Amino acid sequence: MPRQYRPKHQPIRPAHAQQVETWLGREKIEHLQQCMRGWYGRPICLLDVPGSLWITADGDFVGHVNGGQFASALDYFETRLKRVWNALSTPQYGYCNAGFASISDALSRASQGYSQRRPFNKIGPTGVVGVTSSLWRVGPQPAAGVAPGAAPGGTAFSSSTTGALAFANPASGTNHLVGADASASVINNSLLVYDLIFGVVKTMASTATEAVTGVPTRYQSTTATDADYIGDNFGFIQVGGTALAATAHNWTTCLYADQDNASSTLPSLTGNSGAIVDRLDHPAQQWFAPLASGDVGIKAWTQMQCSASVATGVIWFMIGHPLGFMSFPVINSMLPFDWLTNRDQAPRVFDSACIAFLEPLKPATTATTYTGRLVTTSAAA
Repeated sequence: MPRQYRPKHQPIRPAHAQQVETWLGREKIEHLQQCMRGWYGRPICLLDVPGSLWITADGDFVGHVNGGQFASALDYFETRLKRVWNALSTPQYGYCNAGFASISDALSRASQGYSQRRPFNKIGPTGVVGVTSSLWRVGPQPAAGVAPGAAPGGTAFSSSTTGALAFANPASGTNHLVGADASASVINNSLLVYDLIFGVVKTMASTATEAVTGVPTRYQSTTATDADYIGDNFGFIQVGGTALAATAHNWTTCLYADQDNASSTLPSLTGNSGAIVDRLDHPAQQWFAPLASGDVGIKAWTQMQCSASVATGVIWFMIGHPLGFMSFPVINSMLPFDWLTNRDQAPRVFDSACIAFLEPLKPATTATTYTGRLVTTSAAA
């Protein structure tokens, strides 16, 4: 079975620092490094950088950049169309480790009609500098996402859930992200493309423990080499459609099942008095809830608890699986992202995936509009 993440296919050599800085710019590098502080999973691929560039939990860049020797990302876009044409007209023999036998195989599959294209247009919420916002509740395309179910069951999100950027399941084989065209209206913003797999509503105005029994339906394997391994699943606590009352609070004691399906205690997470809608109720510079020492993923939430009785507001405990970051060093320009010929792996889109977006660590409070499309191609079984 093809696998999205396999340690032997992840680069370990440091990337050329000057090329990375020339391509991304110092400000964007610092923003991405802030995003990774405290990350407990494996390196995350930068989907919009040519080559195979990954960022580690320590904020180091590994892999390589096919650019940045003399020109920045903006310079690159001027010659992009010519390079894409040359890539399509030249036989490709390298293996992409993503379910395709080769890049030529992927291009052949696309030419036979095995590709899907899904447009998106998200008008993000007003945010807080250095704080992560969710685009789940905003539209217009896909439509605003629905709230998860109440405890204890919650909701296992899928492609049929309102708000999902949904791809049809292939008749056979596996589906993979291979390209995108996207723009942002605010400079240096980033998007995290992820599969939203579970959510549950927390009862407010209560300090009692609240059990959660519902579980996701994807990324549930305890075997590290399986494609649907729990590792890298991240939890986050999102403010829903009603802002929180002005009450100081912490999220403690909260429990979850870890990558070995063992019970773990979430380190106490400091909430935010009066937190606004659509933000994560986390401290600044944090887009995921840190896990207990040694844990690398969350299988399921099992208990929620708040240290104070917050009279009003809506809180959702969510779980997602990251596919990759998209960064926007220029604004109001449709940036072409090649996730096939410029990648070691095209991220897999599991059957019934609920593709969604987070804005990690917003560089400005301004509401940002994102417009574009994602493209997938299915690999043969």
